[in-house]
Amino acid sequence: MLIRRGFYRWQFAAAIVLPVWLLIGYAIFGSSGWGVIGLMFATPIAFITLGVVALLIAARPDVRRDRAVDWADVAVLGVWHLLIVGAGFYGDAGITFAILAMVGAIGAFWYAIWRLLSDGARRVRATMAEYERLAATGGAAPGSGIPGRAETRRPEDAGEVIVIREERSWEQRRD
Repeated sequence: MLIRRGFYRWQFAAAIVLPVWLLIGYAIFGSSGWGVIGLMFATPIAFITLGVVALLIAARPDVRRDRAVDWADVAVLGVWHLLIVGAGFYGDAGITFAILAMVGAIGAFWYAIWRLLSDGARRVRATMAEYERLAATGGAAPGSGIPGRAETRRPEDAGEVIVIREERSWEQRRD
């Protein structure tokens, strides 16, 4: 649970730390002028994708409740973040890591969307199953405050209602 909670917190920090690492890595290991142009595009895109994936993962109710990501999230985020770190070394294999990090970003984004939708669908199915169970039994448990077969409500007596209606003739309306 400690690792999963750590990744929950890290995913938000990574949206800032990893793009900054790309800048620092270029300052230390970068060699070409063309890398600056690539870095001008890669850094904001990395910031946005890391933030969006972190928000999509954090949007799941189970993740919010536990304040911890799942082990599958740890694996996906861990591999993707390591690929970004590898891309920041800008060596001979730097372009390979950069391409793999881009593929990892696309994969992490669609993984986060898929998990959000599947968890939402699971919760809707559970809610509908509970609704159907309550409808089949005729109501809720006694004392729950929900009217049904287990708890009957008496009609409320509104008392006597008097309706007063005033009618005027056409001549009286003109005055």
